[in-house]
Amino acid sequence: MFEQRRSRSWLAGGLVAGLLLAPAVQAADWQALPKTAPAPADNPTTPAKVELGKMLYFDPRLSSTGTVSCFSCHNVMEGGDDHRSTSVGVHGQIGGRNAPTVWNAAFQSVQFWDGRAASLEDQAKGPIVNPIEMGMPELGLAVERIQKLAGYRPYFDAAFGAKSAIDADTIAKAIAAYERTLITPDSAYDRFVRGDKKALTAQQQRGMQAFADTGCVGCHSGANFSGPSLPTGTGFFMKFPVFPDSPMVAQYRVLDDGGKAAVTGKTADQNMWRVPTLRNLTYTAPYMHNGAVKSLPEAVRMMAVTQLSKQLPDTEVADIVAFLESLSGPFPEQTMPHLPPTPGDMLE
Repeated sequence: MFEQRRSRSWLAGGLVAGLLLAPAVQAADWQALPKTAPAPADNPTTPAKVELGKMLYFDPRLSSTGTVSCFSCHNVMEGGDDHRSTSVGVHGQIGGRNAPTVWNAAFQSVQFWDGRAASLEDQAKGPIVNPIEMGMPELGLAVERIQKLAGYRPYFDAAFGAKSAIDADTIAKAIAAYERTLITPDSAYDRFVRGDKKALTAQQQRGMQAFADTGCVGCHSGANFSGPSLPTGTGFFMKFPVFPDSPMVAQYRVLDDGGKAAVTGKTADQNMWRVPTLRNLTYTAPYMHNGAVKSLPEAVRMMAVTQLSKQLPDTEVADIVAFLESLSGPFPEQTMPHLPPTPGDMLE
């Protein structure tokens, strides 16, 4: 979502004030994505932990039916989502929100659309016990299932030390460690910012300037285009929609979901949403928290109207879309993990 503070106080996102006045795009005014994702002190990223985390990410046995894994809704063989308006969980149940991409999630200020998880570790536990998503009645039952899979023992030992606990925390830490490798720091935009003046086309550079001039950077700033860097657990939220009287608000059912207020119950949180990344948007249609917008040009028009009260000409929309396309970077190669076998005494 291309959300905008009405105050246009976008300096906090790391862009300099002179950009709006500059006659041409200056790469130094923008931030490239770091080559590695930050990790918390209590969960440093290691190859052994990443290997285990990938196995757990792909393992549907963490779900009540043994049919849904993290990968089911966050396909790392493509855009890190599932291309559904809202996701499908156990027993074919339909969720209420669009699956956000897992690519570059490590750089988000908080996790989930409503920001209810402070970290990737917290997020990894949520879907397992969500009755619609993976459907486990409690985390302990998921842990017991992994404990019974003897083939996992060597991987936990390698990741966390000999005779380490197989519990909710180590499972979540391993998944989070794997997810921190899912970053795309070499897009055309990143190469341009790092000094390759030929990395962006003329249209993309026009779009880059229009993106700033229009006010999109009010929310989508920083290296991940999801807001400024903040202390762990401090979410970067914005009101959506800012202008609720727009016909597009009703057309795309924007107000059907209260956002952060659905978690906190606070009036001040009504229609407040975590600002999502704009990277790899060419891979993640449909758009918005409810997946109601099918195309990227329509998403740009909608956000300009609902957040900035601006009707953009088609040429400017096309330029901004071209710039957004430059934010798609090559994905690190993914290979399918080989999972431990299921013993016969675990079968019903």
